[in-house]
Amino acid sequence: MNALVCIEPGQFEYKDIDTPIAQPGQTLLRIKRIGICGTDLHAFEGTQPFFSYPRILGHELAAEIIQTDAEGFLAGELVTIIPYFNCGTCIACRNNKPNCCTHIQVFGVHINGAMQEIVSVPSYSLVHTNGLSLDAMALVEPLAIGAHGVNRAGVKAGEFVLVVGAGPIGLGTMEMARMAGAKVIAMDINSERLNFCKNTLQVPYAINPRTENALEQLQIITNGDMPTVVIDATGYLAAINQSFQYLAHGGRYVLVGLQKADISFSHPEFHKREASLMSSRNANRQDFETVIQHFLSGEIDASKYITHRVAFNEVKANFASWILPETGVIKAMVAM
Repeated sequence: MNALVCIEPGQFEYKDIDTPIAQPGQTLLRIKRIGICGTDLHAFEGTQPFFSYPRILGHELAAEIIQTDAEGFLAGELVTIIPYFNCGTCIACRNNKPNCCTHIQVFGVHINGAMQEIVSVPSYSLVHTNGLSLDAMALVEPLAIGAHGVNRAGVKAGEFVLVVGAGPIGLGTMEMARMAGAKVIAMDINSERLNFCKNTLQVPYAINPRTENALEQLQIITNGDMPTVVIDATGYLAAINQSFQYLAHGGRYVLVGLQKADISFSHPEFHKREASLMSSRNANRQDFETVIQHFLSGEIDASKYITHRVAFNEVKANFASWILPETGVIKAMVAM
């Protein structure tokens, strides 16, 4: 069968590989859609932590069950998966945090992912999608990342939440914060993405720190209080370090984006705020189910996010362009 392999940073090759064979505890899936996310782009750039080559990318997916032993699931059913495969026995798993399992294997990151015609996945990873469109199914995972970050922050109705980074993960985070009742502030250096936030997602406030005094604008928006929640969805070191200064006294800073290097901040400035610093890794089944319900209720519209569509045989030719800001990509969707 056909697969697209990232041989090394900047290089893809289509290869004919063996079709997987069903094993106990595993489900065979025929891939229908693959969403391209920041993890895939960073892997192609060579800037993704926890990554080795060669690798078949892709973890945002819609698929049809070919064969399964999962209770309650049937051949022919359209599903998505929770692509963070966990051991079930470590300290994190025992404490109901499989999303940060000590032996986690993320589909398309630590092990080969969805950019192939048929895949074998753990049967426990399947998620019912209850009639969602294929596009929506492939968007559940990135939106679940946002839902998990908002849950980590404990976002409350009426508070100001600053989301730094208006890529797909940041946009999903904004949507989830909005549905939690927050007053959302978007920050990005890409003016087109900020316009998308305001015009398409109806985010009330948007700041471009490249052209505006971000600190001053945040003080104006929050009447001098500053945001009680700051969520980084950039994964860029300078943005992460800069955003500590945007936090209100008593506030919470959540790192959804991932950076290879060490972060640094002023201890006195952080300490005097009695601030909380948290990471948010992946998502859990509850986050997936929350996003699916938002899709089913019509609160989230999948069509808003998808700006580029390609067939599987066109991915290699187009992938590098999706990294460039001028292409205006919000979400690229691959059809198998």
